[in-house]
Amino acid sequence: MARKISGSKRKNAEPTGGSRSEAHLPSRDEVLRYITENPDRSGKREIAKAFNLKAGDRVWLKDLLRELQDEGHIKKRRKKMMRPGALPHVVVLDIFSRDTEGTLLARPAEMDDDADIPPPIVAIRSQKRSAAGVGDRVLARVFPADDSDGPPYSGKVMKVFEKKKRSVLGVLARTKSGEWRLEPVERKQPELEIDADQLKGAKEGDLIEAEPLTRNKYGLAKGRVTEVVGSLKSEKAVSLIAIHAHEIPHVFPQSVLEEAENVEEASLSGREDWRKIPLITIDPADAKDHDDAVYAEADTDENNKGGVIVTVAIADVAAYVRTGSALDREALRRGNSVYFPDRVVPMLPERISNDLCSLREGEARPAMAVRMRFNAQGRKVDHSFHRVLMRSAAKLSYQQAQAAIDGEPDEKTGPLLDTILKPLWEAYGILKRGRAAREPLELDLPERKIVLKEDGTVDRVYVPPRLDAHKLIEEFMIQANVAAAETLENARKPVVYRVHDAPSLAKQESLREFLGTIEISLARGASLKPAQFNQILERVRETEQEQLVNEVVLRSQSQAVYATENLGHFGLNLRRYAHFTSPIRRYADLLVHRSLITALGLGKDGLRKQDEAQLAEYAALISTTERRAMAAERETVDRLIAEHLATRRGEEFQARISGMAGAGIFVQLPHFGADGFVPISTLGNDYYIYDETRHAMIGERSGLGYQLGDMVDVRLVEIAPLQGAMRFEMLSKPAKLPGSTKSFHKARRGRDASARRRGRASTRGRR
Repeated sequence: MARKISGSKRKNAEPTGGSRSEAHLPSRDEVLRYITENPDRSGKREIAKAFNLKAGDRVWLKDLLRELQDEGHIKKRRKKMMRPGALPHVVVLDIFSRDTEGTLLARPAEMDDDADIPPPIVAIRSQKRSAAGVGDRVLARVFPADDSDGPPYSGKVMKVFEKKKRSVLGVLARTKSGEWRLEPVERKQPELEIDADQLKGAKEGDLIEAEPLTRNKYGLAKGRVTEVVGSLKSEKAVSLIAIHAHEIPHVFPQSVLEEAENVEEASLSGREDWRKIPLITIDPADAKDHDDAVYAEADTDENNKGGVIVTVAIADVAAYVRTGSALDREALRRGNSVYFPDRVVPMLPERISNDLCSLREGEARPAMAVRMRFNAQGRKVDHSFHRVLMRSAAKLSYQQAQAAIDGEPDEKTGPLLDTILKPLWEAYGILKRGRAAREPLELDLPERKIVLKEDGTVDRVYVPPRLDAHKLIEEFMIQANVAAAETLENARKPVVYRVHDAPSLAKQESLREFLGTIEISLARGASLKPAQFNQILERVRETEQEQLVNEVVLRSQSQAVYATENLGHFGLNLRRYAHFTSPIRRYADLLVHRSLITALGLGKDGLRKQDEAQLAEYAALISTTERRAMAAERETVDRLIAEHLATRRGEEFQARISGMAGAGIFVQLPHFGADGFVPISTLGNDYYIYDETRHAMIGERSGLGYQLGDMVDVRLVEIAPLQGAMRFEMLSKPAKLPGSTKSFHKARRGRDASARRRGRASTRGRR
């Protein structure tokens, strides 16, 4: 609650806004105190309202906040002012310990890396001890602590959604002497010795979970098998490792399957009949479900000459997955579908995702549709949402649709070319004008695809071509997502936004320092726009620095998340954005559908009042499940590629430097998209220092080194397929690096100072 401060008690301030009567203005300390006590209500407008600042005073407030940011007292995060290290009221925490009184202590699962300060500690109170324990990940509501001697925050657990497991996941192996061992899939976990009577039927090569037992004074700890997951010799075994390591729900409870089988097909009742509108689906050739369909036509309105009408229809999942049902609870638990090279772990059972909610060609299906009108410049004029019954006129692949436009129609696309496909491409041409005017961030990030053999091993890795067909569907979906967010805002209904915050001030400064080393300037102080990044990327296009600058700009970006607070989408350069177009595979989209149904009075299966109160909790949960899925997908690719290269030890490869740390250099094999590591101790006789500003590893004596984005030759010397880890030896000689060496000398001075401090500490210890 904001404190009301009378003008007579306010101290005079000295902001940078020039001379004026300041008796009614709050002091710097009062503004800082308000921001500390109200982290969820600390935008400029909210601060001004709390202190009753009028229009003229808001210029003063803006200058004061900028001054406080420059001095490091506050930082801007998602349009809110926060103290460095401060936490929002609802946050995901990892419980790591207990204090002497038994109170659970936790840290935020994720913190901005804006400042060199440790994450704040939260004391978990007001919960049953059995509800959460050390090692669990929880969603909690946190408050500044009253006790100044203890942790700065106290928290109340709202939900436990990752319980710590004592078991170790690994592969059962047998030594030459006949002993059974568990080889863990994670290097941080212990190897276990398992007695024959503790195998629980497991065989050599099985993926198992084992519980550690007593530890021997010498040798390995003992363990016993608690679950036989499956054989690594079978298909789809590699993704099974990631599924169990990340505890991804992959088997639907029987109650969920029964509910899916018993749902009744949606009818025309309460819907508009759109079965004669020739909407078509355009998807990957191997897609099993089709959740979006498109159609476009010229606008005949005299007031919108040269304009187009674009229609996007999305599978109406809300018609089948009702709030509070077993299907709904399981979908929320999963949060999203997870896509591995060898399998998909769906958010919803196949009866829903691949049947009732798949917009199959020639079959009537319920849909939520948005009809959008654009003018000749690609700006959206208006839009409307409809709940419909539709029938897809055709199912096409991206390549099939593109080939028809490029002059090679087949038997299926030939009859559709003039009436459906060409109008779609004409509409896309108009929407491209609007996109160009909007200037979203244009990073060049090729996406690799793995093709597997029948036995589940890697056949080949390739980068699929980026077709206009892909871009057309992408832009249509973006506009539909914008329309959903706008409709809900105008109706004053809750929204789960897809937000992508602007780069933090610390990341901006780090990027600015790096660009300075290659003689590229980045303005300070002004609010950054994606167009400024695009100008930098264009400047280095087709130069030897292109890959490096793309990498560094990418690393400066914030992570996109789900939130109930509208922070805009920096990368797309959009003021409001909500995921609406994939409710089959993302729970966030299903929430948006339900909110639209309620807002527009389109049925009784919309968002309930009690769900509205929990949207912030849902947003935090599905952001976490999304990150879990990304980690599992990435690890599976690493394991597949490591297994693919297991027989190629000693071979030489061309690699690109993809990252650096004090311990060494990370490299990526571009052809395979796999990562490996070159330890710093193997780089040669020079003493190498990591220069963070230049993203380079530089020899202290020679001044030569390696830089992020460099192409180098490496030799594969060690490989661990189970962990997806590879170690390489650097073959390329260090080279002279472009740009200023100031940051290198600064890093060296810092290292020397640290060494001197360690030396003094060591001397004191000997005394």
